[in-house]
Amino acid sequence: MHIVLTVNAGWNIWNFRKPVVEALLADGHQVTILAPNDDTAAQLETLGAHFVHLEMDVDGLSPASSIELIDTFRNHFHALRPDIVLSYTVKNNIFGAMAARTLGIPFLPNVTGLGTLFLGSKPLFVIGKLLYRLGMGALPIIFVQNDDDHDFLVSKKLLKAGQLRILPGSGIDLESFPVSTLPASNETITFLMISRLIRDKGTMEYLEAARIARTANPKCTFQLLGPMGSANRTAIPESALKPYFEDGSVDYLGATNDVRPFVEAAHCVVLPSYREGAPRSLIEAAAMGRPLVTTDAPGCRAVVENGKSGLLCQVRDAQSLAQACLDFAELDPCTQQAMGDAGRDLMAREYDVGIVIDRYRTAIAELTVSA
Repeated sequence: MHIVLTVNAGWNIWNFRKPVVEALLADGHQVTILAPNDDTAAQLETLGAHFVHLEMDVDGLSPASSIELIDTFRNHFHALRPDIVLSYTVKNNIFGAMAARTLGIPFLPNVTGLGTLFLGSKPLFVIGKLLYRLGMGALPIIFVQNDDDHDFLVSKKLLKAGQLRILPGSGIDLESFPVSTLPASNETITFLMISRLIRDKGTMEYLEAARIARTANPKCTFQLLGPMGSANRTAIPESALKPYFEDGSVDYLGATNDVRPFVEAAHCVVLPSYREGAPRSLIEAAAMGRPLVTTDAPGCRAVVENGKSGLLCQVRDAQSLAQACLDFAELDPCTQQAMGDAGRDLMAREYDVGIVIDRYRTAIAELTVSA
């Protein structure tokens, strides 16, 4: 069987979907990655997959660019002749589905979060609702990543409950993220946020909470790991970040391709996001036995057992976040370690990558039999 995976960046497949690609190849399928070319293309081909460059404007939503993208997908699908297409990210899901429908090709999208399209203005929401209905309204199976997104899509009449199946994100390879004991906490308690520096991730709340918490308890230290200069429409200018770095509220660590040594050096990993699908940074941190502090928001609360594997705070509330961090810092080391152990257990029980692979295999079999 020839399976095409399409996404808005090759690194997305390499970093988050590689186990799925490897499993499909091991099952004997031909796998093609259709995505904008980046420095992961050659790496993906070393797995045995074929890489095809996809020309697309990742951010634009003009009618002209949307129609052009549908035509681009249609041309690629016609040339590649896949038995099924697996899709990730908003534009690939919506416009890829439209193109596949005209050719009668089974299409399986993964809604990895509702993000800016539904967190933004009312006009943007109306556009998003229309596109979801037009693009995916007739698809038999659509993956979503948490109960909140499932309920939102159904309650807003974007999609039907019978179409939706829940996946635990992209899953986690537990062997690649080994558990480790927490560092000693005699002198400092280190909090770490791993994220693109955009407003929707709660970056500004984290910076302000760090300033508040360090004033109350100088033993707390706060680190921020992730790239600046994102193309996201809620990207934060460097000028707004610098004051928090310069006054010592937060240590900015830059960007990295391997978060594991930074997670291992931290006592607690934080993500005050406004909404997530299945937050990768929290899943990886919990797999390594790190307690979490995150928001009581869709996607975020799903990966934390409040009071057991971490603590929840209010969304868009720096004071609430600061208090959660201070509360964690006051816990004795044994309780902190027990939180980390509980998080690892939750990841092994509900987020193992094998669960994701099995659900993909089942859905692919259903869609290709009925095609």
